[in-house]
Amino acid sequence: MGRLKNIYICFPQGKHKVLTMSYDDGRQEDRRLVEIFNKYHIKGTFHVNSGLTEDPNRLKEEEWAEVYKGHEVSCHTVLHPTISRCPIDQVALQILEDRRRLERAVGYPVRGMSYPNGSYTQEIVDLLPMLGIEYCRVVGDTHDFAMPENFLTWKSTCHHNHNLLENGKRFTELFKTQYLYMMYVWGHSFEFPRDNNWELMEEFCRLTGNREDTWYATNIEIVDYMKAGKQLKFTVDGDLVYNPSAVELWIAVDGQNLRIPAGACVKL
Repeated sequence: MGRLKNIYICFPQGKHKVLTMSYDDGRQEDRRLVEIFNKYHIKGTFHVNSGLTEDPNRLKEEEWAEVYKGHEVSCHTVLHPTISRCPIDQVALQILEDRRRLERAVGYPVRGMSYPNGSYTQEIVDLLPMLGIEYCRVVGDTHDFAMPENFLTWKSTCHHNHNLLENGKRFTELFKTQYLYMMYVWGHSFEFPRDNNWELMEEFCRLTGNREDTWYATNIEIVDYMKAGKQLKFTVDGDLVYNPSAVELWIAVDGQNLRIPAGACVKL
């Protein structure tokens, strides 16, 4: 019998922490928010209502690709209804038509979403994969850094008005590499001028950005990476691993970080 090994999935470059940001409604203030994220090399996901662009407070369709370049555009339904009250076929249309419009504007498949008004039912959760949606954010805060059990009911660490700097400081101080930690922040960019607290986000990004131990990812990048990680094929002896995915993956074997290239079989 071969010696058993401790084998862990890691984030890229063997990191064990990931930070992701999630902002709703496609508002004009997203411009400034993206600038702050870019300054500190932080990545965000922006959930956009494609049917509300006549509102002057919202970005126009032709602006999405440029404003959100380097980040992720995600669904938020066409018209932002409280979908738990809507006929299920109308919910499907709200999501599919949002995807269609967003995809035509940004030029890639849109595969994520946040529930408008935080509204959903189990029937809607079950419907999402059939509509091409692979994750969806709920409202509320966990105030912890665990990976979600179900990406279709993904709850964030905190809203930016809910102990953001305290949670950020706790996150930067995490050091136990036997765990995967995720900090997930959500909100709406229009809240910053309303509450006169842009400096809060600047300070948070200054605190948590540009760190060697942290991966900075969009929501869909995390989903894709974790799904690919589950596809790794190990021998019983734990001496070989095959990566059938198109994603480069990282694992730790008895504390040593190893890169597993896409399509490769690697000796451990």
